[in-house]
Amino acid sequence: MIDVVLLVVGLALLLGGGDLLVRGASALAQGLGVSSLAIGLTVVAFGTSAPELSINLLAALKGNGAISFGNIIGSNIANIGLILGVAALIKPLDIQGTIISREIPMMLLASLAALVMGLDFTLRHQLAVFDRADGLILVLLFGVFLYYTISEVITKRRQDPFAKQAVESSPRSHLKSLTVNSGLVIGGLGALVFGGKLTVDAAIHIAEALQIPKVVIGLTIVAVGTSLPELVTSIMATRRGQTDLAIGNVVGSNIFNLLFVTGVSATVTPIDIPAGGIADLVVMTLLSLALLPIAMTHQKKIVRSEGFFLLAVYFGYIIWRAHLFT
Repeated sequence: MIDVVLLVVGLALLLGGGDLLVRGASALAQGLGVSSLAIGLTVVAFGTSAPELSINLLAALKGNGAISFGNIIGSNIANIGLILGVAALIKPLDIQGTIISREIPMMLLASLAALVMGLDFTLRHQLAVFDRADGLILVLLFGVFLYYTISEVITKRRQDPFAKQAVESSPRSHLKSLTVNSGLVIGGLGALVFGGKLTVDAAIHIAEALQIPKVVIGLTIVAVGTSLPELVTSIMATRRGQTDLAIGNVVGSNIFNLLFVTGVSATVTPIDIPAGGIADLVVMTLLSLALLPIAMTHQKKIVRSEGFFLLAVYFGYIIWRAHLFT
């Protein structure tokens, strides 16, 4: 019972910390005249993925690779199937051209890279693991993604005369806003780190007490719990008509999870791929692949029928995954 309470408290801290981090970082970025799509792909995506980063680093340091693996892959599957599905039910999501031409293909490339790296037994007759070499490759790919994204943001900002005006107007209030938002970012990070520790410890104890494989806990409770910031952000953005922020948040978060979080975690200590893990990687890759034609059809919108489809795939996957261990 105590572990359940700690798990709830940890997830609450993760959600609250992620919210503080997103609000503070988004306000900082908006003050500099950055577009909503760029914010979704970078600041919001990275901020809402901070729970996955804190949990994975702590789990990796403790040698609990199943929690790390299940958390990342489960979060990415939830981001596409659950979060985009729910957001599309609220309102059809308009997709910008750069999402189709660059970001979704980059997410698909990251998914394929993770899948190939997980085929150690098939390709090299070795135990399936994300080792340090895999981690370094993923981090390098993340650097490429970050370079192109930031380059585009800087280029567009230079071409926008209102961006410079926004920064230069009222320097005193701008400095005050910078201080307040920086405090939100620091407070959010603190809550994320502490909440991550509580969540990992409680999830491990619950898995051991119920004799449930750790990968299942990671794929369901922890994965969905750490995806709550993405879910809340995407729903709020969709309701306010900022669909660029919603789709950018999900795609950017998936890229961040696979390339940076997995890359850094695997570099710290190799992550063992548990039984059934290849199937999880395949499902994640297929969802990433399906998102491309979904985004290109219906005049570049994710409509409600496609939202139902994504939700059906997600819940079908969860039921199938749970059935494997019953």
